[in-house]
Amino acid sequence: MRVLLVHGAGGHSAALWPIASLLPDDQVELAAVDMPLYGRTVSPDPAAVRYQDWVALLCDFVLSDDDGRPLLLLGASIGGMLAYEVAARTGRPVAVVATSLIDPRDRHARAVITRFGRLGILGGLLARILPNRFAGRFIPMSWVAALSKMSRDPGLSRLCAADLRGGGTKVPLGFLTSFMTYRHVPPEQMQTPVTLAHPARDAWTPVEISTRWLSRIAAPADLVMLRECGHFPIESPGLGDLVSAVERVSRRAQHAKG
Repeated sequence: MRVLLVHGAGGHSAALWPIASLLPDDQVELAAVDMPLYGRTVSPDPAAVRYQDWVALLCDFVLSDDDGRPLLLLGASIGGMLAYEVAARTGRPVAVVATSLIDPRDRHARAVITRFGRLGILGGLLARILPNRFAGRFIPMSWVAALSKMSRDPGLSRLCAADLRGGGTKVPLGFLTSFMTYRHVPPEQMQTPVTLAHPARDAWTPVEISTRWLSRIAAPADLVMLRECGHFPIESPGLGDLVSAVERVSRRAQHAKG
């Protein structure tokens, strides 16, 4: 079984590797990617990067790297919806495990994912009227995202916000607007099983935001709460819950394929 780890807007593959590496290497082969603007990936034209590029590149990667073995996508934060989207579009992964399923077009989601609370609802409107000449201008991700709520450990939250390969990176306004207005594949059309492994004490994205989407998924879908975990799930026993959930989904997918 192969597992591909997909980060969100406040992290990168190396930041999440210590968690994902707890998966038993005798059962899964783990890989991780850095999306454009993050980690060690170098973009030829960073100002032109859009959320659609993330989707297209990850779809291409999943399809081109297919060696016939079952593939599970493990998405963290907004990487959860990215993993969902890639599975829905390619049909290649046998399952998705996501720590959140955030639809940025949902006004309830917009109210919590930015630092501006309910004013974040205006993000969709502003995204539609932003002049093209501003799309390539960069702003720190920490100005927009509520990175102070990344972890129950304030030190880890500060570290993520300062990490120049993760939450401390700068992104073009065009990327943010493309994310806020992206229309994901409707859950009623999803054919890949999805497990929402949501941190039980997530102060950033309440579980209700993700279950609004999960409850509409046509494919088999279930919810696992990660006990005592914040948005960045490092606490026990929830971290063990996450590993167990991935192992369980992996066994189920392999059994179905067999």
